[in-house]
This record gives sequence, C-alpha cells and structure tokens, in this order.
Amino acid sequence: MTIKILAFGITRDILGGSSLEMQIPGNTRVADLRATLYAQYPALQKLSTLAIALNTEYASDEELIGEKDEVVLIPPVSGG
Repeated sequence: MTIKILAFGITRDILGGSSLEMQIPGNTRVADLRATLYAQYPALQKLSTLAIALNTEYASDEELIGEKDEVVLIPPVSGG
C-alpha cells in the first residue's frame, strides 16, 4: 500500500521535502516504518527523539498503519 508521510522541522530537511510517499506492506507497524525510515534516511537516527503520529495522535511502535492513515513525523521541539 502507498502511504503519505508529512514531515516538519528538521525531518523536512532530512527527507528533502514536506511530504514523502512510500510503499509499505500491509500489517506494517509504526516500529517497522521507523526502521525503514532510519535505513533510508540515516540522519533521522541522530535526532534525540522522533515521534510518529497517526491521524493527529501520537502512535506507539506497536500500532498498525492503515492505508488511509495520516502519518506525521514529529521531531524534537524546544522553545519557551
């Protein structure tokens, strides 16, 4: 299945754009997607944290990604 991944902050720079379409097999967990992204974009591993949200909510590594899910990469955030 094809999913669209939205990227913000430093993840946008690492991926080279604000979104990315990726082919993944059915029954892909968030942890599987994270491993695939780390393999294709090693600079992502250097981030202190990288949260992944599905449909506007933070996702656990065990959650399955559906074909119509909105996937968002959330890099470390700081501010005051």
